[in-house]
Amino acid sequence: MLPLNILYMHSHDTGRYIQPYGHAVPTPNMQRLAEQGVLFRQAFCAGPTCSPSRAGLLFGQAPHSVGMMGLSNLGWSIRDMNQHLHHHLRRHGYTTALCGTQHIARRTQDIGYDQVVACQPHTLMEASIGWLENMAARQREGGKPFFLSLGHWLTHRHLYLKPGEEDKPGYLPVAGPMPDHPTVRQDFAAFTASVRQLDRDWGRVLATLESTGLAQNTLVICTTDHGIGFPHMKCSLFDGGLGVMLILRGPRGGEFTGGKVHDALVAQMDLYPTLCDWLGMERPNWLQGVSLLPLLRGEKASVRDEVFGEITHHVSYQPERCVRTARYKYIRRYGERPFAVQPNVDDGLAKSLWQEQGWADQPQPREALYDLMFDPWEARNLALEEEYAERVADMSNRLDDWMCRTDDPLRFGPVAIPAGAGGRFIEADEISSSGPWREVP
Repeated sequence: MLPLNILYMHSHDTGRYIQPYGHAVPTPNMQRLAEQGVLFRQAFCAGPTCSPSRAGLLFGQAPHSVGMMGLSNLGWSIRDMNQHLHHHLRRHGYTTALCGTQHIARRTQDIGYDQVVACQPHTLMEASIGWLENMAARQREGGKPFFLSLGHWLTHRHLYLKPGEEDKPGYLPVAGPMPDHPTVRQDFAAFTASVRQLDRDWGRVLATLESTGLAQNTLVICTTDHGIGFPHMKCSLFDGGLGVMLILRGPRGGEFTGGKVHDALVAQMDLYPTLCDWLGMERPNWLQGVSLLPLLRGEKASVRDEVFGEITHHVSYQPERCVRTARYKYIRRYGERPFAVQPNVDDGLAKSLWQEQGWADQPQPREALYDLMFDPWEARNLALEEEYAERVADMSNRLDDWMCRTDDPLRFGPVAIPAGAGGRFIEADEISSSGPWREVP
């Protein structure tokens, strides 16, 4: 019997803006992967910022439960790295490796992978392809199964590529709730160029799986950390921030094949228990997610009633929590700021346009309820309308219960920034579309 491998392909800031989700952004390789595997239309991250979202997936817990309430490059750290998914797999005989970005530790060596293949964008593809070819050869000789975390820097805004001939702003959609304005379309054209390159790179990796024979015994997880780097998306608890692409494709004939599309609510933290069940491993007692296997096997129409999301720190303090059901979203904001925390929104053309038009004067409610059936862009706050009082109370109680169950420190007051916080993850002044780039240790 062939060993079961796991290839975890993740990108920066892509949200769901790819072809399989119906967007006018050609990504044929991800489209093919979805048609061969399983696509989740309602998948959500644990927090719409880089380190917390990845912590939620890789540790199977809320970010605050593992200590990652901000960016790893700004001083936040995981309390117990041994709870990482790759360590659990290592304890069951897996070789684990990292290729590319990780963004859950200031020093990559602190995570404890067996191998670190490459940590620079300009060597990412060749290094990952060479590593996969080598592992395929080893497995033909009886080698161990592997877990490879393959992290791409695209589509982070700092790495947006120059729009090409295919990216004509006049014919592009706008990003999320942003206005149909030439400036926004120009900004989105750069994102489009970047996601097309991401798709080409993923295509090379997927082709390597086919040519080496690894496709027949490898589960591919294709996802991103959170929404794209536009206002009301990344670093916001709106669906544009929490919603993520999630495609799974496994060995032919199994649960992760067939071109199935699921509309049930799922969370990235559900992947850890799903892998445990699929591989026949015990589930660690710290997991907060639920297994997706009953959904994938057609035994249940859904596996959870709600998903939760959080923001605490990004570049600036922004304490927010939310709960989302299939129909409603409830957001609670803490602290003293009545307006959007603009430093937490990536700089760019769309952000500048909003700032020029008075974004700083647009208030944000302390408590908000949105009916996602009639208000998918979450624009009409129902929290103060009398007819929704019971719904607000129900959603608020759900959120309180979750914060208690997961021991959220925000219940007890402001969350302090870690001592010695500071630094940057990518030195932006060294970034261009052609490199060289380097990760700051």
